[in-house]
Amino acid sequence: MTEHDPLHSLAERYGVFASFHDLQGHENHASTETKIALLRGLGIAIEKPDQAEGLLKEIKAEDEGRILEREIIIAANQPTTLYCNRSIKWHLMLDGETKPSASGHTEDAIEIPALPSGIHSLFLKHDSLEQRTTILATPGKTPTLEERNEQNKIWGFTGALYGLQSERNFGLGDFQDLAQAVKALAGFDASFFGINPIHALGWANTETYSPYSPTHRGYLNCAHIALDHIKGLEFDQDAKRLLSDLKQQAKSAQPDDTVDYNVYYPAHKQALKTLYTIFQNSADKEARGAFAKYHATADESLKRFSLFEALSEDHGPDWHAWPDDLKSPHSQAAKAAQTQLDTRITFHMWLQWVASDQLAAAQVSAQTAGMTPGLYLDLAVGARRSGAEAWCESDIIAHGVSIGAPPDHLSPAGQNWGLTAHSPLKASQTQYKAFRKILSNIMRQCSIMRIDHVLGMNRSFWIPDDGSAGGYIKQPFESLLAVIAIEAERADVMIIGEDLGLVPDGFRDSLKQHGLYSYSVLQYEKDHTGAIRKPDHLAPQSLACFGTHDTPTLCGYLHGTDINWWQRLGWIDDDQANHAHNHRHYEVTSLIDEDIDRHDYDQVFAKVHDTLAHCPSAMVCIQLDDAFGSLEAQNLPSTIEQHPNWQRRYPVLVDAFPSIERLAKLQEIMKTSSRHSPTENKGQ
Repeated sequence: MTEHDPLHSLAERYGVFASFHDLQGHENHASTETKIALLRGLGIAIEKPDQAEGLLKEIKAEDEGRILEREIIIAANQPTTLYCNRSIKWHLMLDGETKPSASGHTEDAIEIPALPSGIHSLFLKHDSLEQRTTILATPGKTPTLEERNEQNKIWGFTGALYGLQSERNFGLGDFQDLAQAVKALAGFDASFFGINPIHALGWANTETYSPYSPTHRGYLNCAHIALDHIKGLEFDQDAKRLLSDLKQQAKSAQPDDTVDYNVYYPAHKQALKTLYTIFQNSADKEARGAFAKYHATADESLKRFSLFEALSEDHGPDWHAWPDDLKSPHSQAAKAAQTQLDTRITFHMWLQWVASDQLAAAQVSAQTAGMTPGLYLDLAVGARRSGAEAWCESDIIAHGVSIGAPPDHLSPAGQNWGLTAHSPLKASQTQYKAFRKILSNIMRQCSIMRIDHVLGMNRSFWIPDDGSAGGYIKQPFESLLAVIAIEAERADVMIIGEDLGLVPDGFRDSLKQHGLYSYSVLQYEKDHTGAIRKPDHLAPQSLACFGTHDTPTLCGYLHGTDINWWQRLGWIDDDQANHAHNHRHYEVTSLIDEDIDRHDYDQVFAKVHDTLAHCPSAMVCIQLDDAFGSLEAQNLPSTIEQHPNWQRRYPVLVDAFPSIERLAKLQEIMKTSSRHSPTENKGQ
């Protein structure tokens, strides 16, 4: 197929990449089948190549009839002139408003007044022609440390919420453990605590517990609800008796080092059902009034999500297996279910109210203890195709495709993550409403948000269901950055973009210009010989760390635990394993000084984090796994059942955090590098 072929032109028009280069530099060309599948995913009605020419003519005619572009990005709080090519009447509707804020008639240009940050609608009329142009008025940059009047250099921790252990929890780290953890870590002058995604995994879900495979990113995982800290039930005797019995069962049923979700999920869910009944009958007036207000003011997004959860109780977690008349939230059957399942819908709203309240309390706990900014939350790449987000937002979902990754040296067959893709064409037509809601729901609970695989905002790899090869789709990068900046300014949240791997030229510069912090992992920062480089070259506008949940821990890195796993799983043979261990020895030698005993973990830990503490990066974070000397990682990429992913508990109780000597050593290291929080703010 040549570049002059109509299908090629149509694919190019909608951002389907004609080809891409793999890690070996080989060019992979998109086949006819791939182009058609991806175009259909975007929402273009095409079945055969010979339809492309007719579609191109329609597009050309529509473009020629446009008065202004469909979407325009402008600077907020500055007047703007938009030039048009005909006599028009216009009026402007500000974000969230129902009445025009400005209007006029012009022959050549529209003088737009200074607009507040937001997504606004400009309505245009020429004779019988009526159109809408979306105006993204952006602050330009997301909040930064300097703008928040905080130190230019801070440090903190990252960890797995599910892995927190305490004497009071019921087998899984919960929001009250989080509140205790941030208070303890603030005592060591940490400025933030970052946790794994806590998106909803789904009430009916029994098999998925990866935080990166949620049912919906806009709502919270109710498995983290602290049963003994539900507002209105703190002193209820029935609730106390229930939880006392459950505590004994949990302690006897759970292993010490990993979470047994098969035991935890059913017991926790049953307790929540019972506690909801107690709440309805016995909760204090203030708590019931607070929930009544939350319920009465619920928006359509929360109502639809709660409807999905209620339907899933009867029909299972995968909406594809539901009765045909329930597979769309717009169907008459789905609308009827809103009335029929009102009681269950209210229950699921209550779960989100409880979870939101407890997460907000954890942020208050952090900041009251002097931890500022405070909580750092994570935004996953996407949600399960079988889950709530795909059903609730069916109007903008790319149907017939999954998000994944092309073949590389780690996965020769490529990776299909089974995640839902949002069609950029459909998202733009809805003014990014769904994405905005997801962002705002997360940002209201934190001060820092990390975007996993931020490259997906520039391009994403879609894998068609029809068996044709996957390909890249161009995303509306500048528009998505504008949406993020708008929501981040409203919530006063700093943004970190996880930009690991190969990225297009200029990509990181664009992130920086928009205020986002990049993400640097020390064990990936290597020179041409494979030696780890000193981090003094890192960008000031970045977060630096030794490793992540997907990499070996520091202890595991020293021992080559990841290499041992590769060998155990048959990914490499004995000779390759020996070579990898020898090279790891070389890497470790480049990481630490000759006078450091590599067999003395405390010496290595102190050296590595002293080096990070003195690097130029604005933020430095330490994994709790490294602070506790854990050998195994939280996740081994490309495994599901072969490795205990997302199950490992920390070996130290949250209650004991204040007495950990290695945390005190970190505090000392950070102080000597002038990377610590002002202690005079603590307790205020």
